[in-house]
Amino acid sequence: MKKYVVKRILFVIPIMLILSFLTFALTYLSPSDPAALYFESRNIHPEEGQIEAMREEMGLNDPLLVRYGRWLANVLHGDLGTSYFYSTPVMEEMLKRIPNTLMLAGATVLMTVLLAVPLGIVTAVYQNRWIDYLLRFISFFGVSMPSFWVGTLLMYFFGVKLHMLPIMGSGDLQHLILPAMTLTFWMTSVYIRRVRGSMLEEMNKDYLTGAVAKGIPRSHAILKQVLPNSLLAVVTMFGMSIGSLMGGATIVETIFEWKGIGMMAVKAISVQDFPVIQGYVLWMAFIYVFINLIVDLLYEVLDPRIRLTGKGAKR
Repeated sequence: MKKYVVKRILFVIPIMLILSFLTFALTYLSPSDPAALYFESRNIHPEEGQIEAMREEMGLNDPLLVRYGRWLANVLHGDLGTSYFYSTPVMEEMLKRIPNTLMLAGATVLMTVLLAVPLGIVTAVYQNRWIDYLLRFISFFGVSMPSFWVGTLLMYFFGVKLHMLPIMGSGDLQHLILPAMTLTFWMTSVYIRRVRGSMLEEMNKDYLTGAVAKGIPRSHAILKQVLPNSLLAVVTMFGMSIGSLMGGATIVETIFEWKGIGMMAVKAISVQDFPVIQGYVLWMAFIYVFINLIVDLLYEVLDPRIRLTGKGAKR
């Protein structure tokens, strides 16, 4: 397993390099002038000579590969550049917001697991009964509603009407509840259906019938055999969802003004803050690659038949 982990980590390096170069190249091809944006973000109306001097200072007159090499060397030393909008190092701004994003992602994942897994099991075990129809209707309703609409409804009822919770801002648990509920509502709806489908697929296999025929209680066989096998199919999808949350649920963070990395990325795109955009892309790439590695390792925990080899996971 150690060799597999090392190889996967080494495999990350070219992926990160390719993504970083593509992102840098796209900002290079942008019609906007970073030097002009630098002055604009500070409400300064420069003369043409000042813009040209700033371009020279920022190294914008150098060829693309030279600029990329200089930027990459700085990144390897932990320097992602300086934000045009915030006028502070990008790394500093990201480190301020990553804890808020992790807090929101952690709360959402915890609530989703506590709700979706048991409810998904219930819908599968009681297939085509009233509880199954009810939960399937709720999950279908939840999947159909966009996050910004759910968030707006929660803000209206719990904030405006009932005055129970703050509707915007970040920093404490009270501000966390509404955005976490918004994300949890959608994710729980998705994973109730996913867990149900995986459970039913496993329950239709012969090993469950054989276990019951041997005298093993059906409930015991479902929990000890069916559930672990069915969760294997859910893990990959769930890993991708966690990656999205760790990258910042941009819409929800923006609606609730939750100062996470997703909200920072939206702002950076709106003001064309290229250093922040490049830093965000690197963060997202790292998160997804890291989550994929964790998912692969979880396969072996959930199913002992899976053995990791030098080429990856095989049965």
